[in-house]
Amino acid sequence: MKSRMMFMAGAAIGYVLGTKAGRERYEQIKRLSRQVSENPNVQEAAGALRAKGGEFAGAARGKAGEMASSAKEKVPHQKASGRHEADEQPEVYPR
Repeated sequence: MKSRMMFMAGAAIGYVLGTKAGRERYEQIKRLSRQVSENPNVQEAAGALRAKGGEFAGAARGKAGEMASSAKEKVPHQKASGRHEADEQPEVYPR
């Protein structure tokens, strides 16, 4: 119980101190991030990264398809030993 009270007191103090300088700092960070995101160089770099990401995703998709096809060919088709799920009855345990 003591640790809970200490946590609550710390949270309250942090909240009060954070609200005094918090909003001003938040606005400052928001202005800076907007300036950076509106910069033409940053927008150009982001577009190039999106294009490269699309290329890599397409290549990965193709490679995954090839690997899946080759894996099906390499693994022999065998019937699984044991009971089939449809044949199984759920076990009921008393409570």
